[in-house]
Amino acid sequence: MKSLLLHIDGDSCMEARMQVALDIARATGAHITCLQAVSFEVFAPGDFYGSAMAAAMPKIKEAAEDLRKRIEDDLSNEDVSWEWQFLYGMAEHRLLEQSALHDVIIVGPNDIGEKGKGASRMVGELVLKAPVPVLVVPKSTKRLDVTAPMMVAWNGSSEACVALRTATPLLACASKVFLVSVAEETDKQRFDFPAVEGAQYLSRYGIDPEIVEVLRGDAKISDTLFSAAQMRDCSMMVMGAYGHSRLSEMLLGGVTRRSLSDPQLPMFLAH
Repeated sequence: MKSLLLHIDGDSCMEARMQVALDIARATGAHITCLQAVSFEVFAPGDFYGSAMAAAMPKIKEAAEDLRKRIEDDLSNEDVSWEWQFLYGMAEHRLLEQSALHDVIIVGPNDIGEKGKGASRMVGELVLKAPVPVLVVPKSTKRLDVTAPMMVAWNGSSEACVALRTATPLLACASKVFLVSVAEETDKQRFDFPAVEGAQYLSRYGIDPEIVEVLRGDAKISDTLFSAAQMRDCSMMVMGAYGHSRLSEMLLGGVTRRSLSDPQLPMFLAH
């Protein structure tokens, strides 16, 4: 991966995803594009004449400039190639617009201004609409060791195939790759693409993955996958996102939504 699109914002996960971007850039010789998007679309009930908006704009701009200076000062001490893009507008819109000539979008797990657990609307929009994969980095991430083992969550779907294919440059750096499927007692033949086909694809890139099938038991599939990754000391999990319609995931809950609500490690997502 040679071109990383990094979302810049003053949220609590900024340091974590900056570190991950730096780790990937150093390992692969990639260029980091730092994209800072500032929106003045502030909803102020009863602000018919825009007075609250006018008062907020200087403060928003000052905060954005302070953040830029702080991060640029840090980047100036790093041995990586980078550039800065400052754009007005909603972050997801600007990230989508700029993603076409990048290899991956790096974001945090929360929407702008929101904290705590809960699937991010912005991440969902990016995963579904961007022409490139999305790497979601939780706050707890200290670094991304690309030489550590990595895990691919495999359910035989076309989304899983896309995720595996687009993650191949990073998987090639890993010391070990696991293709992990979650089995249930009621399962029938459920794979459009058996795990062995995913393994054959990776083998053409010199990657010899281990195929693993774990029993779900009483746990949620997302929890089972995170446990499987942690047991194998994986630094990242690759997953095909929104295999069902996004509406059904929102209404009924799904593996993607539950995983994004409380990610336990960096998640490389593609649809």
